[in-house]
Amino acid sequence: MQTKWLLPFLCILFASAAGTLFAKETTEVTCGSVIKLMHDKTKAKLHSHDIAYGSGSGQQSVTGFQGGDDANSFWIIRGTKAKPCPQGSLIAKGTPIRLQHHSTRKWLHSHNFKSPLTNNQEVSCFGSDEQSDEGDLWKVDWDGNAKHWMKDTQVRLQHVPTSVYLSSHDKKFGRPINGQTEICGMRKGGKESLWSATEGVYFPQHQDEAEHTEL
Repeated sequence: MQTKWLLPFLCILFASAAGTLFAKETTEVTCGSVIKLMHDKTKAKLHSHDIAYGSGSGQQSVTGFQGGDDANSFWIIRGTKAKPCPQGSLIAKGTPIRLQHHSTRKWLHSHNFKSPLTNNQEVSCFGSDEQSDEGDLWKVDWDGNAKHWMKDTQVRLQHVPTSVYLSSHDKKFGRPINGQTEICGMRKGGKESLWSATEGVYFPQHQDEAEHTEL
């Protein structure tokens, strides 16, 4: 258990030594980056842990966590299986991505089960490094004309197969995840569906892309 807590911080230290830019030093959110996502309305971070839902799919639960430093709120941005996303690649509006939970290696996932607190659509973590399916695909979108995902920009993550939006609200779980908020899929992309990338390790723009942008 202690090793899981150390991994994200060792990753951050290594990336720093290699010249990687931290969130406060870059503005682009790029593929391969290890980030936290904060829900705009509740200020909770997208979080998972090795605790299964007691209803629905019974898969690994996903919640909103409002505490401070927490290793279980780090997510790695990946491309799709059909279209891998090289480290440092910029993410265009409307791009399908996958979010891999850093500690458990499972993917942010959704499917046609009801969420436990509100009967919206359940969001879970599922799979492994070797196992991933279309239920792990999320399309990144935002208001405005920005071409690429930028740090601190409010974004919506829409589940590709079912079209629901990654959402949260102020309803909280009891034990064993007391005080954590429900994460679910909602049909409308309103205020409950806005997220911002916050702290983490942000890899700089891939050199080939940077040169192409300058042309």
